[in-house]
Amino acid sequence: MAAGTVDTTALLLQEGVIMLGAALGAVLIFRRFGLGSVLGYLIAGALIGPQVLGLVGGGETKLATAELGIVLLLFLVGLELNLDRLWRLKREIFGLGLTQVVVAGLALTALVYLSSSFSPAAALALGLPLALSSTAQVLPGLKSSGRINSPFGERAFSILLMQDLAIVPLITIIAALSRAPADPNAPPGYMVAIYTVGAIVALVLAGRFILRPLLRIVGRLGEQELFIVVALFTVMAAAALMHALHLSTALGAFIAGVMLADSPYRHEIEADVEPFRQILLGMFFVAVGMVLDLHAVLANPLYVVGMAFGLVIVKIAVLFGVARIFGMESKGALALALLLSQAGEFGFVLFKQAQEALLIDPSAASLYGAIVTLSMATTPFLMMFARRFEMEAREDGENFEGPEQAERNKVLVIGYGRFGQMVAQMLNAAGAKVTLIDKKPRQIELSQKFDSKVYFGDGLRLDLLRRAGADEAELILFCTDDAGMTAKDVEPIVHAFPHAKIYARIYDRRQAVDMEGSGLTGTIREVYESAIAMGILALQSLDTPTDEIHDIERAVRLMDAERLDLQIAEGDLSAGLHLRFQPGDAGPSFQEVLQRAHAKNEAQSSVGECG
Repeated sequence: MAAGTVDTTALLLQEGVIMLGAALGAVLIFRRFGLGSVLGYLIAGALIGPQVLGLVGGGETKLATAELGIVLLLFLVGLELNLDRLWRLKREIFGLGLTQVVVAGLALTALVYLSSSFSPAAALALGLPLALSSTAQVLPGLKSSGRINSPFGERAFSILLMQDLAIVPLITIIAALSRAPADPNAPPGYMVAIYTVGAIVALVLAGRFILRPLLRIVGRLGEQELFIVVALFTVMAAAALMHALHLSTALGAFIAGVMLADSPYRHEIEADVEPFRQILLGMFFVAVGMVLDLHAVLANPLYVVGMAFGLVIVKIAVLFGVARIFGMESKGALALALLLSQAGEFGFVLFKQAQEALLIDPSAASLYGAIVTLSMATTPFLMMFARRFEMEAREDGENFEGPEQAERNKVLVIGYGRFGQMVAQMLNAAGAKVTLIDKKPRQIELSQKFDSKVYFGDGLRLDLLRRAGADEAELILFCTDDAGMTAKDVEPIVHAFPHAKIYARIYDRRQAVDMEGSGLTGTIREVYESAIAMGILALQSLDTPTDEIHDIERAVRLMDAERLDLQIAEGDLSAGLHLRFQPGDAGPSFQEVLQRAHAKNEAQSSVGECG
């Protein structure tokens, strides 16, 4: 028993090192040439799998485990979709998105049927999944570029969301076409519908009456690892409930995300879950590469290439036509079609379902897996074209002026929400000329009603900033509510405009730590000053002497700055926990903090005089 345990542990460690090492090397190479990480993972899996080097086995088992990456991906999609946004995007999701899935699915089914000897049922099981695009490729790109909340990004997001939701009916269709013996444990069709509705209601109620109170307790405790535990528990519990009812685990994870979309801890949860999602989704693609039947692919290379390009062309044509029908301007519709023209990761999941249903054999699943992979290879190139058309098209045909129409002012304010409006007022009061830029048409329309001229555009784009006059600007202020903005987003801007002072509004300490080293002139935490202002009001209400209030404010600022410096230095948000005022005598008093600061200042002055 002991020897077997040691061997199992050694095997797990060995295979883990090989898989992660191969994935790391392949992704570095593919990202270096702009081909994306997904292809790197797939190629890495194929190389170390049993059909090439044979370094790692058990691809099917690893694929089942790594499907947790898909589950976490749907959870994060749900986090992006609070109920207000779902209602606002209902036309895009259930109109544009649903129409695209149905029309593209049927068109691709016809393409598969006419180009092969598959039966109608098999062609349907292969063609419908090809209508789904790659959320794993497109969504991170929209987020990192700051376009996820733009009208263009919301349309792309709506289609991707509808495609993700379509997994459930597609699995149902494949199950209805199945030639496999019936599972005696599976519930009848009408019970599946009842289970689905009941499970969704149960998850929503659990989120409101159990999960949200639990998150408030965790938030008060301030233990970072508990957020991770709660988030993963929520995802796993929702997925486990759906699996027990013979329903889609991905749907359960999505509902769990929607439950937390309105939570004040949404950004915290998203940041905690994202690393697990990235790793498991990467391992999912590695496992897919391992189980691909390369012999079947090499036996039909022309068919794979032809079908991959046929798939992309059909999806571009369908997406463009559907987008135009739903009122998009031609260039925007073409950009959307190019962006979503590839097949997606859920194709691998559905091909596996079709194989288990005895609709297709393993070689056909591998063949079409290769077609999906090759279509994904076109995405980085088509994205570049999509970005160009999207830039030229005014979203939805709206005639918002771009910042190239603005005067060349010394100050650029990016983001004209509540925060940006107050900053702009102060600058206007001083007589400074300001160019206002926002990427939300609704905000621009609202500002126009109050005689504020706001120009349309994404302020994180270098080309747009240049058109706005950033080369001549002395000050660039990022006032956007973007918790996803990272140092990688702002570093190119800092390097491109070294003469300008650049400040950014940031969400919390986590983002402040991430921004360190980006070259920003300064950052402002969005609730920091307002929290101190309320603290001062609270102390005044307690009849605290004015001098003491000023000393407390100064001490709080000093100790917060020391703690942030320590967190940045160590790269750990748990650093500097002792640098907090605690109830009773648990922590330092504000007099001690001021004395320490005074002593430090005197020491620095003495060194300066000696020098």
